[in-house]
Amino acid sequence: MEAFFTPEPFSRLPTEIPIMSNIAAIFAGQGAQAVGMGKDLAADPDCAALFAKADDILGFKLSEICFEGPAEALTKTNICQPAIFVMSAACFTALRKLRPQTAFCCAAGLSLGEWTALWAAGAVSFEEAVRILEARGRFMQEACEAAPSGMVSILRVPVETAAEIAAATGCTVANYNSAEQTVLSGAKDAVDAAAKLAAEKGARAMVLQVAGGYHSAFMAPAAEKLAPVLAAAAIKAPSIPVLSNFTGKPHGGPDEIRKAMLAQVTGSVRWTDNVAWMSGHGATTFVEFGPGKVLTGLVKRAAPEAALHNVSTAEQAQAAAAALG
Repeated sequence: MEAFFTPEPFSRLPTEIPIMSNIAAIFAGQGAQAVGMGKDLAADPDCAALFAKADDILGFKLSEICFEGPAEALTKTNICQPAIFVMSAACFTALRKLRPQTAFCCAAGLSLGEWTALWAAGAVSFEEAVRILEARGRFMQEACEAAPSGMVSILRVPVETAAEIAAATGCTVANYNSAEQTVLSGAKDAVDAAAKLAAEKGARAMVLQVAGGYHSAFMAPAAEKLAPVLAAAAIKAPSIPVLSNFTGKPHGGPDEIRKAMLAQVTGSVRWTDNVAWMSGHGATTFVEFGPGKVLTGLVKRAAPEAALHNVSTAEQAQAAAAALG
């Protein structure tokens, strides 16, 4: 039995909660991290227990890096990925404690955030997710160092134009973030060429400060190393639909989850498809858990009529709980 608060599986929520819900839970991905994240949440003993448990699993003080930095340590991929997971899990726990009767109709996350969504839906344990994400981050960092690569965000042009830029420069599409925001991965010179061509086509191009070309063939060595980790992981079917970044549709059973989460490492993130599915299946309220507001901004573009809430601090958890009430 866990010594700290564990969200009740959605399938076993109290019977007075309506079967149907219009609230979607979405979870932050890499790049949203910031020194100090989660520190105020840790004033709650159940949230503090999550950080302490992660410290024990990893064998180093992840909590201190989250709360105090330095930023250089927090941005290391093998630290950043479990750190954002634990911080997002603490945000989710804070809201669930305040509003245990709130049901969610579905969940999704961006890249590593998909693992947080699977945890929230009961498909993977907290311990398993921490271990997977540390390994995933470590393998991805190794892949970045083995073959220099990068990413560029193409803004203010349709996806078709961004895809043309990718094809013309030798890049590939890493993220379909919104109708006019597409992220490309490629070799360093290909990324620079894509940024130049984008400007010529009237787009705004922003070369991202990342370690390498995530969600592309550059991550194949990481996927190869991650495969046995996922094969040995204890995974269950989620209690609510969890959207796959790779397929754009809900996950299936445990074996399908393993395959999709492995393919996600080298495959494109279809976030626009994730949001479209959630909106098309009744989600009218979205709650983003974790640092930053990246996903809230993307949902706002795709579903401007949706109600949006962020939970990245204890104060925001209180505000979201009141709004959902």
